[in-house]
Amino acid sequence: MALTPGQAVALGNLSRKKAGEQVDWINIADARALTDLGFAERNGGGWAITPAGVAELARPDEPASD
Repeated sequence: MALTPGQAVALGNLSRKKAGEQVDWINIADARALTDLGFAERNGGGWAITPAGVAELARPDEPASD
């Protein structure tokens, strides 16, 4: 399943946040969708990427269809 562009940005931001970088705000609707997919979770510090989210970022891009 492909992420929407907003979900992909949010997931990338969560990854950078986990690495200690400053990130832009996380769109709540995108973060909730990522939570439903198991790629993010809500905690006391806001949204956090899950191991499944890290794995999703590591997946190679799918080839474009003709």
